[in-house]
Formats: sequence, C-alpha cells, structure tokens
Amino acid sequence: MAICYLGAGSNLGDRRKNIKLAVKKINALKNTSVLKESRIIETAPCGGPADQPDFLNAALKIETKLPPISLLKELKKIENDLGRIKGVRFGPRIIDLDILLYGDRVMHAKKLAIPHPRLFVRDFVTRPLLEVL
Repeated sequence: MAICYLGAGSNLGDRRKNIKLAVKKINALKNTSVLKESRIIETAPCGGPADQPDFLNAALKIETKLPPISLLKELKKIENDLGRIKGVRFGPRIIDLDILLYGDRVMHAKKLAIPHPRLFVRDFVTRPLLEVL
C-alpha cells in the first residue's frame, strides 16, 4: 500500500457537495481508503479566465494499492462521473482531482508528474496539504 496525497477543487455548482462526492467515490475505489481530509478552503482562481467563480479546495491523504497511472485513470473517471467537461486550461470546473504526492515516487510521464509540478507554488494546494501530512 502506498500513502498518497490528493488535491480536490471545485468552482462550479454546489462546490462543497462536489468535493464531498469526489471524496466518497475515491474512498469507494478498490484497494483504496481515504485516511484524512483537510478543511475546505475558499480561494480566488489562479490563472485561467478572469471572470470565473472562486474555488473551494481541499487535500486528502489516502492509502492505495493502485499504481500511479491507474490511480490517475480512476480520478479522471470520477471527474467525468461528476460532470467535468474539458474546457479552457485553468478554467472553471465542477471538480478537479490531482495526485500531489505518491509515496516517495518521483516520475515524469507524459500524462503524470509526481510530485505535482505546481505543488509548491500554489497556496491553495499547500495550505490544505499541510493539514493532512
């Protein structure tokens, strides 16, 4: 089992409900358990269109047997299940799920970089993450 840290954000619809549903779906993944959740914080958008709504953001500590790419695929399925539509980069979204850290792994694949490449430059990620470390 690997200990992983995930980021969750939402700025469309019922933002709090979107994050809570995502957490529930992550906890239901095979061989995966949510161990700890941060508080949900509200933050201004970072990049993207200037007129988009504020985000709610949280971090999760999970334990999983899924390898990184499989975990990413499952997170993308959850995003799709909750209604995420591919749009403008850094634009508004119902849910955004990111792998921030995966055990002590460092990887740079086409679809996944661990640690998350913008992890340490985004306060809306680091603040919740510090609560679950």
